[in-house]
Amino acid sequence: MKTTHTIILLLTCMVVGITSFKLYEPKSTYKVDSEASKMEWVGKKVTGQHTGTIKISDGAVEVSDGKLVGGNFTIDMSTINNTDLESADDKAKLEGHLKSDDFFSVEKFPKATFEIEKADEKGGGEYEITGNMTIKGISNKISFPASVTIEDNKLTAAATITVDRTKFDVKYGSGSFFSDLGDKMIYDDFEINLDLVANQ
Repeated sequence: MKTTHTIILLLTCMVVGITSFKLYEPKSTYKVDSEASKMEWVGKKVTGQHTGTIKISDGAVEVSDGKLVGGNFTIDMSTINNTDLESADDKAKLEGHLKSDDFFSVEKFPKATFEIEKADEKGGGEYEITGNMTIKGISNKISFPASVTIEDNKLTAAATITVDRTKFDVKYGSGSFFSDLGDKMIYDDFEINLDLVANQ
């Protein structure tokens, strides 16, 4: 009888151990490929819009049981680049203005960051991402949908992120803070189109 009880106890411990292992499966870290990853921005104003790129300098994402569970990345604000202006002088002028204290104060705040707080899987590789965006030393929580694929030790993610610049003390030309701007008004929201690549 004692032998039977002992066997049952051992089997129970094994089942609990296996279940616990699955529940606490370790996270895998995927390093962001800064060269393969792309960030494109769109800023709109009354009279049109400007487009450009900016680079991710580094970052990592965490995966557990084949699902995205966390991560972070750093944006190099000094790489703000305009892509729609044909004149080299106009391009340089706009880039310089965006890097100035009127906008992103790049000399004082050369880095921006995003850290995932929560990744809710919706099925089929679709997620609702919530995290903290920090620009000019100011942090705000933002949420956005993302499509994520994980295969062959590689993670790719695509997302369109809308950011209210005024929440990060970027108020130049904002109709929310200044009146009588006319056709010089710049909309508060700007858009980031993100294509992220990370490798294990």
